[in-house]
Amino acid sequence: MNNDDSLPRILLEGSGALLAYAGVGLVLFVLGFYLMDLVTPGRLITMIRKHRNPNATLLSCASLVGVGLIVAVSIFASGGDLVEGLLRTLVFGAVGIVAQITATMVFDRLVGISIRELVDDERDPLNPAAVLLAVANLMIGFVTAVAVY
Repeated sequence: MNNDDSLPRILLEGSGALLAYAGVGLVLFVLGFYLMDLVTPGRLITMIRKHRNPNATLLSCASLVGVGLIVAVSIFASGGDLVEGLLRTLVFGAVGIVAQITATMVFDRLVGISIRELVDDERDPLNPAAVLLAVANLMIGFVTAVAVY
């Protein structure tokens, strides 16, 4: 074993890479949340925290899981070089998030479900249409993640 392959060096470099990818992932999660907020009427965080709206919460969670899939596959597909991998993850992750949000809006229009009505309707917690859109969000995230790879 040469000195470059020593366990402390591997652990240090690996930990640094892990933190760098976690930082890029956090940026992408925040981006994904705020893009979802843009296509949702009102402030999403207010609907979740103040109004405790389960439909808004479910849609947000599903969107973030979709973002997580995109980011995870972007990291997996990035290869060995750290700088190139971080850049690929950032670019493909951001493009994937935009694709996911766009596909979600198109899906909403095609099936005739209004996100606005779902999150404004506090009388019907966990509306079946919100469940459908949440699953669609997950699957769009999954398909986008595979496209990244």
